[in-house]
Amino acid sequence: MIESTATIAARTGPRRTSMARVAVASSMGSIIEFYDFLIYGTAAALVFPQVFFPALGPAAGTLAAFGTFAVAFVSRPLGAVLFGHFGDRLGRKKTLVSTLLIMGAATVTIGLLPDASVIGVAAPIILVVLRFLQGFAVGGEWAGAALLAAEYAPPKRRGLFAAFPQLGPSIGFALASATFLIINLSLGDKSEAFLTFGWRIPFIASAALVIIGLYIRLKIEETPVFKADREAAVVSMDPRKLPVWESVRNQPRQILLGGASTMMLFAFFYIGTAFLSSYGTNPTGLGHSRPTILFLGIVGAMFFAAGTLVSAVLSDRIGRRIVIVTSCIVAIPWALLLFPILDIGTTWSFALGLSGTLLIVAGVYGPVGAFLPELFATRYRYTGAGMAYNLGALVGGGITPLVAASLGASLGSYSIGLLLAGVSVVSLLATFGLPETRGIDLDASSGSTAVR
Repeated sequence: MIESTATIAARTGPRRTSMARVAVASSMGSIIEFYDFLIYGTAAALVFPQVFFPALGPAAGTLAAFGTFAVAFVSRPLGAVLFGHFGDRLGRKKTLVSTLLIMGAATVTIGLLPDASVIGVAAPIILVVLRFLQGFAVGGEWAGAALLAAEYAPPKRRGLFAAFPQLGPSIGFALASATFLIINLSLGDKSEAFLTFGWRIPFIASAALVIIGLYIRLKIEETPVFKADREAAVVSMDPRKLPVWESVRNQPRQILLGGASTMMLFAFFYIGTAFLSSYGTNPTGLGHSRPTILFLGIVGAMFFAAGTLVSAVLSDRIGRRIVIVTSCIVAIPWALLLFPILDIGTTWSFALGLSGTLLIVAGVYGPVGAFLPELFATRYRYTGAGMAYNLGALVGGGITPLVAASLGASLGSYSIGLLLAGVSVVSLLATFGLPETRGIDLDASSGSTAVR
């Protein structure tokens, strides 16, 4: 008789890995990954147009810089498929170590990359390749970190514990902004030193964070849900049993709707973190000083972190879907108000616009850490959740800021608000098409409960 995964999990004895350690491991790795990812966004907004695209001029250079920023979102679904395969076959822990190492190596290399004045057109080409690798690694990171927390967590508190890796973007954004702020204040707002080597320091310094994150992740055991599932299952070499094929064949609806439901959070997040940094400092935009925008980024990140935890706790009490739906509804009018608020032109109006945008992101981001993994069966959960999440990232985070930069330049800032409102409507409708997952049994490896 084949034992259930729940029976095997019980037989293997008590967990030796505490939830506190799991929370630190899942969040620390996520913080490092998103710090690396977001310092690129900050640099793309503040210095890459001058460093890598000086011949294009300010407007075209900014568009080109955000084009390289978008490259990572193309590679994220590819990373989700590849690392999802290994995460579902070899384990969450081993895969997360690999994503951290790839991300760290790509980020440090960007910091060492000569600019266009030294190696010419080779500089932006190499930059695109390294950005591709960053996105490739992040594509495999999120699902693994979310699963590490969700598969260890008690069912009634899964939303809360799955929110710890969700703190990565907020804390990573705060660290990225703080690092650039310190360097900026030390070297001057528009100094040659900042453009020559100052912007490189956050990229190179990330090596220290990677070493810390690697140490913490190596201390974590594999999740009991995954270990039980591997003991109960026979790993087949049949291509039809590969995680990517099984997830696409068995749950295509959850992948597509899950991706569409997260589009809004990515659109708002990357508009808030990367695009607004450029819009706020650009003389043709709001013309705020660079230190002011960086400081307000830290303030906005604090609101984002608090909102993520609150929405995750609410999702444990009233359900994942209702919290996400409510956030999408609030996002629609906010999108239309955002740029009129920003265009008031004061420091306070920018702080309100940025913080409000990140709070709305938090309303979706908190529950998503549990919501997407709960939609998929254990044997392909890493792949399915990662594909859904990174499809949303591709459209919401990769394409939307690029389109926003073009719209803003040609039609004015209010057109960007209309774009964000449209993305919010799509996410709202997609979320209505998904089931409530709160309280689902993650030990059920057949996927029958997840597909209900």
